[in-house]
Amino acid sequence: MNDEPKSTVSRGQIAVRLVFTLLFIALYSVLNIIVILTILVQYVFLFITLQHSEPVRIFANKVISYAYRIRRYITLNENRRPFPFTEFPEEMETPEAEITFP
Repeated sequence: MNDEPKSTVSRGQIAVRLVFTLLFIALYSVLNIIVILTILVQYVFLFITLQHSEPVRIFANKVISYAYRIRRYITLNENRRPFPFTEFPEEMETPEAEITFP
């Protein structure tokens, strides 16, 4: 007897998911560049003012939360398509209250 479960997925559905995956991989690459630029802006601001920029921290935290959702989708760990097909994700963790430099 064959105890393997029957698949209800068609090759067409797989192809559609693959197309979305390729688009989200490209978007993920853009997000990586945005995160790098955000890091550089934050450190320039920090060197000039000796304080971090809270709006930049909040923006970066949202971008990395979004990038995490994309990675879950493209690695087949989540079925829900990321933004713009759903709401923009909430922050997964809030930033630390105080930044220290050991």
